[in-house]
Amino acid sequence: MKILFVCHGNICRSPMAEFVMKDLLAKAGRDDVAVESAALHTDEIGSDTHYGTKRELTRHGIPFAPRRAWLLTADRVSEYDLVIGMDGANMRDLRRLAGEGAKFRKLMEFAGSERDVADPWYTGDFEATYADVVDGCTALLAKLP
Repeated sequence: MKILFVCHGNICRSPMAEFVMKDLLAKAGRDDVAVESAALHTDEIGSDTHYGTKRELTRHGIPFAPRRAWLLTADRVSEYDLVIGMDGANMRDLRRLAGEGAKFRKLMEFAGSERDVADPWYTGDFEATYADVVDGCTALLAKLP
């Protein structure tokens, strides 16, 4: 199975979800699931993970590696079994990019909520974003086949 997390620029929320999910999968002994993250806009293409995300991951002992934000394209959507957005705008962007799809889900849906994962680029609250990401990813892990 291949999971792709997406957000606006691929430097805050989606890489946070990528690294949290990889850590949860490793701790669960699940090596059958691949996880990546991508951007839906070009603002930060080529940039590494935001320092606030790195700081929050470090604070919680979640390993991460240097990476470069990349832009999801319509032809790459088919490579993934599940494409997970962080907010309503991400979901609209996904539908504009690749049409409707059952494989498109919002992260907090897995935790039984329709809430968005707030973008810490605007809120500055990486801790709240981390809490949502952990809740969503933990619930997602429990629902994986």
